[in-house]
Amino acid sequence: MSDFTFETTPRVICEFDGALQLGSLCNEFGAKRAVLITDPGLQKVGLIDAPYQALIDAGIDTLLWTRVEADPPESTILEAVKGAQDFGADIIIGLGGGSSMDTAKLVALLCGNPQQLDAIYGIGLANGPRLPLIQVPTTAGTGSEVTPISIVTTPTQEKKGVVSPLLYPDVALLDAKLTMGLPASITAMTGIDAMVHAIEAYTSKHKKNALSDGLAIRGMQLMTAHIDDAVSATPSREAREAMLQGSMMAGMAFANAPVAAVHALAYPLGGHFHVPHGHSNALVLIEVLKFNRDAACAQYAELARAVLPGERFADDDDACDRFISYMTDMVERMPFTRQLRDVGVTEADLDMLATDAMKVERLLINNPREMTFEAARTIYATVL
Repeated sequence: MSDFTFETTPRVICEFDGALQLGSLCNEFGAKRAVLITDPGLQKVGLIDAPYQALIDAGIDTLLWTRVEADPPESTILEAVKGAQDFGADIIIGLGGGSSMDTAKLVALLCGNPQQLDAIYGIGLANGPRLPLIQVPTTAGTGSEVTPISIVTTPTQEKKGVVSPLLYPDVALLDAKLTMGLPASITAMTGIDAMVHAIEAYTSKHKKNALSDGLAIRGMQLMTAHIDDAVSATPSREAREAMLQGSMMAGMAFANAPVAAVHALAYPLGGHFHVPHGHSNALVLIEVLKFNRDAACAQYAELARAVLPGERFADDDDACDRFISYMTDMVERMPFTRQLRDVGVTEADLDMLATDAMKVERLLINNPREMTFEAARTIYATVL
């Protein structure tokens, strides 16, 4: 077995109604002025009311920053940084989906040590210290609460990442109550996103390791067993909790065994067509699985045996094909569109998409099979 290093968020709290602990957690850090970073949609439906009140009740002066956009652009992040600096923040809380948590990471970093955002895209270029950081996910998908990555949309509509251990939060607080009212489509998109994290971590060409493998397998088992319940008209608390925990496990896995071609091909769809990240992943997932089939057959077979424990398989080839079929059936029954044309992509866009996908080298190098421009374009064309 290969040597490896494994890092993750040092403290995880998983508790129904756990967001009511935010005030006491801030007190543990000796913080008095918190910025709660979220998006206007969550504010509109009242999802942040109880967590905000918990902060106020604990005597924490709190600034609500509710201007987060999907696939946050540089300008939004820098605006949030200035707001936090002007407020005199001494702790940052990200509450929401991946965009809110990714924004919170960079606000904590840039308030703790001002530096040029466009100078730290890449791996290990950020400088600390940062402000204390608590992350509270409201979707079961990105795993951002346990990853050292923040994805930013640049002025040229590219999605670039700041990758640094400094971005691991101090606390990840998983409160399934915050996910109970999610629409089925968002639950489905984020759920498939988390499964992609697990699949790509398990098959990653670089840094694949025993701890990530175990987390990816268990995360997949939890999510595949509960996603249909979670997207139903009356999802159970058990399903919501299982999806949230499975997403976290997948996040821990891919934070240490990085993702690959599915994400690389998904990023241009988000950057140019503003397709939600989980939906982007779902659109290209099956064709990438087919593309990787021969190179990742043994790993796909192991995943099949993990998520289909009652099934019998003739051999690895049979199990591999059954896994791809299983994921295909799952994607097809989820409540979202499955063709690129449905999100505005045309034949004329395919070269541009493939060109941009090939720029995501930090992910493509992890793919079990080399991805070429021609292969990427073919995948996009197949899903068009």
